[in-house]
Amino acid sequence: MATLQNIRSKGPLLIIVIGLALFAFIAGDAWKVIQPHQSQDVGEVNGKAVSAQDFQALVEEYSEVVKMTNNFSSLTDEQTNQIKDEVWRSYVNNKLIEAEAAKIGLVVSKEEVQAMIDAGTNPMLQATPFRNPQTGAFDKDMLKKFLVDYAKMDKNTMPTQYVSLGKLWAFVEKSLVQNRLAEKYQALISKALSSNSVEAKAVFDARVNQMDLMLAAIPYSSVPDTLVGGVKVSEVKELYNKRKEQYRQYVESRDVKYIDVQVVASEEDKAALQNEVTEAVEQLNEATSDYASLVRSADSEYPYMDLFCNQAAFPADVASRLDSVGMGEVYGPYFNAADNTLNAFKKIAKVTAADSVEYRQIQVYHQDMLKTKALADSIYDALKGGAKFEDLATLYGQPGTKTWLTAPSYEGAQLNSDDLKYITAITNLSVNETANVSIGVANVIVQVTAKKAMKEKYKVAVVKRTINFSNDTYNKAYNDFSQFVAANSTLEQVEANAEDAGYKLLDRSDLNSAEYGIGSIKGTKEALRWAFAAKPGEVSGLYECGNNDRLLVVALSKVNKEGYRSLESVQSQLRAEVIKDKKAALIMNNMKAAGISSFDQYKAMENAVSDSVKHVSFSAPAYISSLYSSEPLVGAYASVAQLNQLSAPIKGNAGVMVMQVYNKETQNETFDVEKEKQTVNGMHERMLSRLINDLYLKANVKDNRYLFF
Repeated sequence: MATLQNIRSKGPLLIIVIGLALFAFIAGDAWKVIQPHQSQDVGEVNGKAVSAQDFQALVEEYSEVVKMTNNFSSLTDEQTNQIKDEVWRSYVNNKLIEAEAAKIGLVVSKEEVQAMIDAGTNPMLQATPFRNPQTGAFDKDMLKKFLVDYAKMDKNTMPTQYVSLGKLWAFVEKSLVQNRLAEKYQALISKALSSNSVEAKAVFDARVNQMDLMLAAIPYSSVPDTLVGGVKVSEVKELYNKRKEQYRQYVESRDVKYIDVQVVASEEDKAALQNEVTEAVEQLNEATSDYASLVRSADSEYPYMDLFCNQAAFPADVASRLDSVGMGEVYGPYFNAADNTLNAFKKIAKVTAADSVEYRQIQVYHQDMLKTKALADSIYDALKGGAKFEDLATLYGQPGTKTWLTAPSYEGAQLNSDDLKYITAITNLSVNETANVSIGVANVIVQVTAKKAMKEKYKVAVVKRTINFSNDTYNKAYNDFSQFVAANSTLEQVEANAEDAGYKLLDRSDLNSAEYGIGSIKGTKEALRWAFAAKPGEVSGLYECGNNDRLLVVALSKVNKEGYRSLESVQSQLRAEVIKDKKAALIMNNMKAAGISSFDQYKAMENAVSDSVKHVSFSAPAYISSLYSSEPLVGAYASVAQLNQLSAPIKGNAGVMVMQVYNKETQNETFDVEKEKQTVNGMHERMLSRLINDLYLKANVKDNRYLFF
């Protein structure tokens, strides 16, 4: 009563508070309506936004095409993510090309599309269902007939198959236009990159002129860092300014630290499972029948199938042990690391049976089960009396064709009771023997006509149990980790205390928003979204992810803004480069001071390594095995070196080198200027990929898909 009176006394205040809360709620929704682009746009290209709804429609369209063309009933998460990436890439590229094409009036006409359809050679057309059954080639007449029929149909009563084909053709037609526009634009650009005879000859010579050489080098790794002194800040800054463009970042990214806890079975969980499998072993030892029920009651992940099967049809760990077990014996329990299971099995029986059985059948179905059975018995009796199978099949409107049943088609498959009865009847019959099999509401008269590929087959009852964690184990891991997360709310605290708490702190640099999670862990999309909304130093809440077996916490350590990486973020690699340059200078000075003039003297220097390298050309970098490094300068220097003349010291990637060419030869090829021009033009065309990249950078592309997908 006192509490109620207290509430009543503050009635006006509560009304004001509730009113403000309702206003904030309504105003929040109103603000979303006023600014829909803030909550609905997944990206932007050349200042034009694409909404989440439009992008999702594109994803669904392409998903249906993938399922139809690949005969998939559904898609995995990985496949769906790949489709989302492909749709986004295609969308962006198409918008980039369309914008450039519009500037110069480049279009794809209806006549061009029709010409592609008439030709029928485009790979997209070849992948459609509109193909000639005899030749497998695209058939434009089949397409035309479909389009005529499709146009006449009522969209509300249209068969599902026509709806799917209509969507597929709409996608193909749209893609034909987009791909053709891209081809025309790229062809236009490629014509500006033409070769000439001088370039063709240079490329030919760079490939066919090859050199054999001796090389001696002092590796940078042989020189202690202390010998070259310290590295000044000004030296690092100077190198940074020279290479600044290499450190340009075109999209914003995040550096995060995270703890990934994978929950595994405890010793108590393992012991409990051991007891259960041991009990199953005792039951297997005592059992003489009804193994299916026994295996099912033991919660085995490999169901019992009362059929003789090939040894390879059983799980690999069972198959590998089968020959070492006597008939009627039980093997196990044993641990199989490959699939993290505890196992036992009983070798029940063994026979030699056909791996392939040829048979034919007559399906019998009448008004009710009694009449069906009577008709089936009549047909069966007629066959037993000498009637010909093919004549009876024709009489009852059945093809009666012979079909091969092979063991791989049913071994290891999930079979219901009717399937099992049907396959058992066929596999147990002798050649020319007939059976009358009742299946559901119908009967099937089957006759075996041939058998081949006799093999040893087994009946085996398998108990296979994955070693999973219990609810208690998961709850303990969750509670322990949640307590750690609650007690360590900053990155500094997580870094200081993770190891002592038994957790490993992992690093991930340059996490970008186009990814689908963190650390390749399933179900971490929300954690990714958190990382792009958090501030440096903040720690996320606890995420349950993976296959319901992982716990995750993320801490944001750094935001890498679009633009140039800071000097601080790259100074470690720049410092290493400065040290390498100083080592090169020191080695060259030592070589000069030593007054060395022959290859053998260089080879005899302290810490020197030597190598003999053959078939070096200007067109490809040489790999120097003694330095464990690719050295492009070797080919360049060797191409202009005089025979048997020692080179000056060369600053390479992994050391300072000298070399001496002792053999030059030209490959047995004839210079064909037109052929070489085509090769060069092909190189130019491959460079066109950079064109799309340049267009991408200029289009100010924004990718916010991570907020929605």
